[in-house]
Amino acid sequence: MKIATRFSVATHILSLLELTKNEDAPTSEWMAGSVGVNAVIVRNITGQLKRAGLVDSRQGVAGARLAKPLTDVTLLDVYRAVEMEDELFAIHENPNPDCPVGANIQATLESVFREAQHALEDRLGQTRLDQVVTDLTARANP
Repeated sequence: MKIATRFSVATHILSLLELTKNEDAPTSEWMAGSVGVNAVIVRNITGQLKRAGLVDSRQGVAGARLAKPLTDVTLLDVYRAVEMEDELFAIHENPNPDCPVGANIQATLESVFREAQHALEDRLGQTRLDQVVTDLTARANP
């Protein structure tokens, strides 16, 4: 099991929008070719980014634009825009209460999982999308 790829696809889309901001707004089909997914997935994720205030797009008009400068957007903003679950980790729901492990596993793991979630969110909150785009550009143009 992995964190859903929506997060990396959303970051890819936002990076494309930044790198093409001085051109015609890229279409979902064009972005899908870069991401390597179906255009429907790009449209769905772009819709989530729009609802989060990260992207502007208009019904019936091809393409999307950034709604704010990437210096104002962190990876945590992107993560929260597209991930459906509030919690990264889940504990199985029906452990056997008559088993010493089953009776205590949830209480044992809850604090560890909560700390891991906070560590992830803290790290994502420290990285702005303009930093991601700068790194992408440096790797593409060594």
